[in-house]
Amino acid sequence: MKTRQKDRDVPEPDEPWSEIRPGLWMGGHFWTDSAGEVRPAVAGDEFDLVISLFTRAGHGPHPAVQHLIAELPDGPLTTDQIHSVHELARTTTRALRAGRTVLVRCHSGHNRSGLVIAQSLIELGHDPHTAISLIRRRRSPRALNNETFVQYLSTGLHVAYLLSGLDTSD
Repeated sequence: MKTRQKDRDVPEPDEPWSEIRPGLWMGGHFWTDSAGEVRPAVAGDEFDLVISLFTRAGHGPHPAVQHLIAELPDGPLTTDQIHSVHELARTTTRALRAGRTVLVRCHSGHNRSGLVIAQSLIELGHDPHTAISLIRRRRSPRALNNETFVQYLSTGLHVAYLLSGLDTSD
């Protein structure tokens, strides 16, 4: 399954992960150091829960860390994929409320991780615009550059789920 769109001219972030709010981190599997070199972002045991929406061998986390994997495309999602995003956001929210630290990551930490984190922020009481703005301020102005994901959040993930389930073929 193709999971990352290659048509975006978006550089890797300048850090492996960023704290969006206390205990909630957004990141990727790759980042660019100060010399401009792309580096692997390898999670160890610094988080209680790691949610990976893209995976690569050797990027962690430590075997003792709870690790949930749900590979998603960086593009329009099926109803099952939207449901997975919602469930992962709920899992993230529960973990945060329990005082656990959470890393949500994808390839670079721009879109898929942003979608799950924004939905988690919405469940914690933020409106979609505020959640998206916070992510862009804390992670990168390039975060959530996937307009489809922004539309899912603005419409409401539940509504996006219902609309994606409509059969448009005749």
